[in-house]
Amino acid sequence: MTETTQTSGGGTRGTAPESPYEPYTPRSPEARAAMQALRGMREDLIHDAFAYRPLPRLAADSPRMRKVPPRLRRYAVWTPHAMVAGLAWFTLMTGLTTGHDIGSPTALLGSAVPAAVVLLTLVRPVAAFWLSLASTPVITVIGGSWDGWPWPPGSFVAHVIVMTIVAMRTRPRAAAWMWLVTAAYGLGSDLVTASPYYDSSGTAPMLVVSAFTLLLATVFHVRREAAQEVTAQQTVTQQERSRRTLLEERTTIARELHDVVAHHMSVVAIQAEAAPYRVENPPPELERAFATIRENAVAALTELRRVLGVVRAEDYEAPDAPQPTLAELDALLANVRDAGLTVEKAVTGAVRELPQGVELSAYRIVQEALSNVLRHAPGASARVEIGYVLGGLGVRIVNGPPPSPGLVKPSPGAGHGLTGMRERVTMLGGEMATDHTPDGGFEVAVFLPVALANEAGA
Repeated sequence: MTETTQTSGGGTRGTAPESPYEPYTPRSPEARAAMQALRGMREDLIHDAFAYRPLPRLAADSPRMRKVPPRLRRYAVWTPHAMVAGLAWFTLMTGLTTGHDIGSPTALLGSAVPAAVVLLTLVRPVAAFWLSLASTPVITVIGGSWDGWPWPPGSFVAHVIVMTIVAMRTRPRAAAWMWLVTAAYGLGSDLVTASPYYDSSGTAPMLVVSAFTLLLATVFHVRREAAQEVTAQQTVTQQERSRRTLLEERTTIARELHDVVAHHMSVVAIQAEAAPYRVENPPPELERAFATIRENAVAALTELRRVLGVVRAEDYEAPDAPQPTLAELDALLANVRDAGLTVEKAVTGAVRELPQGVELSAYRIVQEALSNVLRHAPGASARVEIGYVLGGLGVRIVNGPPPSPGLVKPSPGAGHGLTGMRERVTMLGGEMATDHTPDGGFEVAVFLPVALANEAGA
């Protein structure tokens, strides 16, 4: 809550805060603009003025640095620092070669201080500006020359260089503030100091030269930021273009998979459903075989559509239908038994509900292992062992050797089944071992770790 104080003339003096600790906000636009401007000056030149801000090296992988020979590249990254050191040397020589007492200790001291201020911009740029401003009267008194007051030659060069470097290293707004502070300092010195002590003032040349150099530094700074923004935008555009190209390729692959695989699987399902009606009085075994073929074809089509949804969609959402778990393992074994595989199951340990990822991975591993038995060892028997232990789940699928001579020849595969199983096990942090059995069969042993309840809560 605020209240407005009425003046004797009928106007208002402003908005008084209800609490004495609440900051006062003037209503006048001019006053608000002035307060905002002073706040900007405080952020740029006063707040953390002595903060450590080292000058960064050039990027070794920039386009310009790539043109430099590799042997010289590790030295070329220090080019900005070498330029600042060169400007400090120029400032030192300017102070030593001008003035009345050239070569005297006072002249050396009056030249070394501005050079040191220039070097200070390498680590504390804003502090260097204030130190350059504060050292000018001291250097004038030490040198004993009042020509160009309040800017001796060495301090004149150093202050222009310091303001230029600070403007390039900070935001463009800081350049305007430094110029205004310098103008206020110079004009104030001209007004306070009596005229008999000096012949001419150096404030006007300082303001003209510094305005020109700061304008160039600001333009360079703005162009550099614009170039960086354009480069970042081009990078984002290139990434979006690559992403769009990838989505188009995935869509093309999905369309081809659908045209090639889904069409043939649909034909298989339709023919399997119609086959019993083409034969008069088919035996029950034949009807069950065709029914199994149709069910497998329909299941394969469902899985194919789910996979195609992953390939086509950029942000794929999981289907609402539940994923298979070990509770549906009996249905899987019944399915492969209908396909002609003799398989038995053994479960040890206390059966309990496991995390969904573990249940799904175990189901898929058993499914892939039994499929491998059907393809590579037709006619062989298999055994699936599920072991519920304290720290996880053990899965073992072992099959015997195929009968010799076999009625059905092994089907060649692409060899990606074991790789897919290993990827699932690795994703869950488990272990997997595969090996041939002494009797000529094959064994797949997997352990999937499951965190205990107290470990998960911790």
